[in-house]
Amino acid sequence: MKGYSGPVYDAHLHIVDPRFPLVANEGFVPGAYLSGDYLAAAKPLGIVGGAVVSGSFQAFDQDYLLAALAELGPGYVGVTQIPASTLDHEILALDAAGVRAVRFNVYRGGSESFASIASFARRIHRLCGWHVELYADMAKLRPEEVDTLSKLPQLVVDHLGMSEGGLARLVDLARAGAKVKATGFGRVLVDPEDAMERIAAANPDSLMFGSDLPSTRARRPFEPADMELIAGVLGPELSRKAFHDNAVKLYRPRSL
Repeated sequence: MKGYSGPVYDAHLHIVDPRFPLVANEGFVPGAYLSGDYLAAAKPLGIVGGAVVSGSFQAFDQDYLLAALAELGPGYVGVTQIPASTLDHEILALDAAGVRAVRFNVYRGGSESFASIASFARRIHRLCGWHVELYADMAKLRPEEVDTLSKLPQLVVDHLGMSEGGLARLVDLARAGAKVKATGFGRVLVDPEDAMERIAAANPDSLMFGSDLPSTRARRPFEPADMELIAGVLGPELSRKAFHDNAVKLYRPRSL
């Protein structure tokens, strides 16, 4: 792509495998999107690895995720959904299989309180270095919730925080060390160019590109032009961080 020619690490992708349980969320069940479908789309984009993110429709199922990681290979890691009651030995087994984070989907009705998220975040970080990923409209969070997020050992926020009204909060979190996914341009209600410029200025190690494939429920699915937009906004040095270095350092893939 113009402005960046190095390897790409995809910080946000979904695999939908109907061999495993799918749970309707708000009446929606996605169509199949298998590991082979993703790899066929990823190869021409220069993608060398990525993070498979559990969606609301996968609830707490781990079997689909473990199967996907085995099929995709050691350059890929998992971002799972598990309850705070999950035992240490179960978390360590997932870590050995390549899982690196827990996701809380507040945007589509998460089950954990922010106090519980904070406690769980500290526990998993001590146990195996996992971080927390949050899917939320930053504009709808209460100030005390944002304060809680700012104190987590490591936070990742999906989809540029979703809305313009939450951008100032998101920039403050990035300045404090949070990672932000430059993903889902077809689903957010924020100007991606302005958001990326402000986040990168606050913290050049914050932004991470993600394809969001297969772009479930987005108004517009991912397009390769989204990558061109990122490279054009950030320039060569920051693009290298956003397309590869920031995510690889965070996710610690087993191999690339």
